[in-house]
Amino acid sequence: MSAQSRFDRSHTDDLADFIAASPSPYHAVASSAERLEKAGFRQVAETDAWTGEAGGRYVLRGGAIVAWYVPEHARPETPFRIVGAHTDSPNLRVKPLPDSGAYGWRQVAVEIYGGPLLNSWLDRDLGLSGRIALRDGTTRLVAVDRPLLRVPQLAIHLDRSIGEKGLQLDRQRHTQPIWALGAVDEGALIRFVAEEAGVEAPAIVGWDLMTHDVQPPAYLGRDQEFLAAARLDNQLSVHAGTAALTAAAGSPDLPYIPVLAAFDHEENGSEADTGAGGPLLGAILERSVYARGGSYDDRARAFAGTICASADTGHAVHPNYPERHDPTHRPMPNHGPILKVNVNQRYATDGVGRGVFTAACDRAGVPVQAFVSNNAMPCGTTIGPITAARHGITTVDVGVPILSMHSARELCGADDPYLLARALTAFLEG
Repeated sequence: MSAQSRFDRSHTDDLADFIAASPSPYHAVASSAERLEKAGFRQVAETDAWTGEAGGRYVLRGGAIVAWYVPEHARPETPFRIVGAHTDSPNLRVKPLPDSGAYGWRQVAVEIYGGPLLNSWLDRDLGLSGRIALRDGTTRLVAVDRPLLRVPQLAIHLDRSIGEKGLQLDRQRHTQPIWALGAVDEGALIRFVAEEAGVEAPAIVGWDLMTHDVQPPAYLGRDQEFLAAARLDNQLSVHAGTAALTAAAGSPDLPYIPVLAAFDHEENGSEADTGAGGPLLGAILERSVYARGGSYDDRARAFAGTICASADTGHAVHPNYPERHDPTHRPMPNHGPILKVNVNQRYATDGVGRGVFTAACDRAGVPVQAFVSNNAMPCGTTIGPITAARHGITTVDVGVPILSMHSARELCGADDPYLLARALTAFLEG
């Protein structure tokens, strides 16, 4: 524990374990499901008939998970309290024809996913993870969590102009990792993956594979007041939402049905069957209402009283670039979660949502900060506005302030994951 920390670091320790075990969105939902199972939640299939009985359930679809807990006294029109997050992070993903190379080097053909800081992926030890689809219709997780690939940077001796013009990368030519020597061997990568997965290569008919930084999460700083890790954006929020849901499920007299909705593909627009722009969340909430004997009117009443906290990382003030931040809104690490506001609806927070989340923080004894973008800078967005518009529910954007967002390795305050989880628990409990 940090000398300056007022909190037990067991939550952040568990977050580090969660991230280390979750190199891909598919692994992240498996890690969340494992924690839910330990708390008594049970998986249900979308193809099965659902009952309205009390208890915790969850649905897995690819890199997305939706989990909810129905209290004993819940009625069909009981509103939901939702924590929304996303499981994906920017990275390099394997192409359909992965084997490439030149001049005696074997390389893996990759496509850039989302908006990574590409320079942060250079000269890093990279593993390979994701899922494979088998001929029998099943899928299997794969994680080669050891140094396997590397995107080598050009030596400064071969481009002295870097010191003047800065690093300039061609997104096609300069991002292909090396992994072996020899002539290009078509099928070599999938044969390797098959061996790692313990299956025959001809059994693999498809894959969703990606690179990940194999360096484990670590505390950093004089007093270990920071956490450095890959995929804080946004596995930090998935982990906090999972912890909040399992905690809320044990609370008596819940006035709401608490829900965790962790989507995939936020980093490229959420327009997917597992994304926030798809029908997954709405279909599950509706089926929950109808399984408890509800009507369409009950569904409308339940949605009208529902509130979602879209939890995603935000920007801490950068000490080397203070001019890039709003001069009066400068979130700091270990000062609690942030409320993200943008009047142009890049974030969904309004006064009502802000009041609900602030009240939850007050009940939890958690400080809260505000974030808005500098007017001269473009503002990012989240699943918040998508969720609000698609389902017609009040949504507030919240999160933890970090540095190096979209880098292969990001940085947050070591206390903030715990503070966010406490605030989200109070939010779900109402």
